[in-house]
Formats: sequence, C-alpha cells, structure tokens
Amino acid sequence: MINIAIGGQLNKNEIKECLEKFGKDKFTAHIFTDMDAAMKVKIGSYDYYLGACQSGAGGALAMAYALLGRDKCATIANALTQPSEEKVAQLLASGTKAFGFTNDRAENAVKAFVAALLNA
Repeated sequence: MINIAIGGQLNKNEIKECLEKFGKDKFTAHIFTDMDAAMKVKIGSYDYYLGACQSGAGGALAMAYALLGRDKCATIANALTQPSEEKVAQLLASGTKAFGFTNDRAENAVKAFVAALLNA
C-alpha cells in the first residue's frame, strides 16, 4: 500500500477522491495541514506528499520545500504545463517525494502521478 499525505492550500478533498478513483486500492490518502503532511513524509510514515494551489508551487509545496528540501519537491502542473506520466516517472526515479500542481489541474495531475507509480 502506498501512503499519500495530502497538503497544499486547495482541492484537498478532490485530490483524495482522485487518488481513490485512480488508485485501484493500492493507495491510502489522508488530508493534513501542510506542515503535518510534509513532516509525515520526512519521518517516513507516508511515502509521498501531494498538494495544490493557484501556482502549483508556493502554497502547494512551501512546507515540503522547508522540511524535505527543494531537491525532493517538484511542480508537475501549472498554468503553462500539463501533467504527464513520463515527467512524474522521471521525478520519482530521481527521488522526488512531494508533488505540487495548480488546483485546476488536480484531477489530471493525480491521474499522471498514480499511473507513473503503478507502472514503475
């Protein structure tokens, strides 16, 4: 079972619903404050962090940047960039643990994230 901590500023319930929809019972997801979500990934009780905000970086990943380090965080979708399974797979292979995206791309971002993990 892959454990996902959901943080960020927007669409937390939608992210959880998408993980349940696309995850094929291979994911558990819980909603936390940004700090709690990032800390749970840092200490290893959760595998990955997902968060959404208006920019896909600031409010989505601020605490993850602070607690996990910038090298473990990435924006996978923003106003100019669509999420892709290939991009997420590359980030996972490089050790990325926290993924941010804009709230309007939440469903597609979660879909790409889940597909990359399930096909890894």
